[in-house]
Amino acid sequence: MDLEAELAAARDLDVSELADAIESIGFECTRCGACCKGYDTDDGREPHTATIFPDEVRTIRDATDYDADGDEVAVASSSETSLEWRDVARPMPYGLTEGDDGLEGETFEWALQTTACGDCRFYEEDETGLGACQVHDDRPLICETYPFSVAVAGTSQPMGDAVDEEGVVRAHECEGLGRDISRDDAEELARALKERAVREIREALAVSDVYEPVETGPGEVVVHDSEGAKRPDGTEVP
Repeated sequence: MDLEAELAAARDLDVSELADAIESIGFECTRCGACCKGYDTDDGREPHTATIFPDEVRTIRDATDYDADGDEVAVASSSETSLEWRDVARPMPYGLTEGDDGLEGETFEWALQTTACGDCRFYEEDETGLGACQVHDDRPLICETYPFSVAVAGTSQPMGDAVDEEGVVRAHECEGLGRDISRDDAEELARALKERAVREIREALAVSDVYEPVETGPGEVVVHDSEGAKRPDGTEVP
C-alpha cells in the first residue's frame, strides 16, 4: 500500500470503532512515567524517544518559558527567557552515525528533547514519585495517544511490539492497560488516535515531496521534515 492509499485508509477510520477497541482493551494512565523516561539496556542508557511534528515544536516553544531560575520549564511563566527550538526538540537519532565530533548525517523526524539522564525534557515527578507532564495540554499527539497505535500498513505504529490488539488498534507495553475506561474518554482517545494516524502519513508524504539531499560534514546533522531541511536548532538549511 502506497502512502496515498494509507492516507485514504487513515481518513476512513471510524472513531466509534476505534473507541470500541480501546474500551475492549482498557486503559487508565497510572502516571508511572515509564513512557516518558529513558531506560537501561545492556549497552547503556537509552533515551526517551517520541516523535514530534514541527508545528507541535512551535506550540510547546511558544506556550512555555523558563522559570525565574532558568533551569525548569513552566507553562505561562512570567520569565522573559523563552524556550528555543532545541529546548523542545532534537534530531531523531535513527539514521544518524556516530562520528569523531558526535552524531552526523541526515534524519527525517524530530524527537522530544531529553535531559542528561535520558528522560523527556518536560517530565517531572513529585516527592511521592508520581509523574507529570509540564506541557500536558500541548503535548504531542504521540504522547496523547500512547500506549495505542493504529495499524495502517504499519505507518502509525511506534517502535516496540504490540502486547494486545483489537481490530486495527494496537496496545503497547504500559501498566495502565486492562483498566476500565469511560466511553467519553475512549472516544476522545480514539479521535486523537485517528488524527495522529492521518498526521503521520501526511508528514511522510510532505517530506517525500520536499526532500533534497544535503551534504553534511563531520559533526553536522540535517533534519528533513515536512517544511524542508533544518539544522538541529530549527533554522532552515539554505
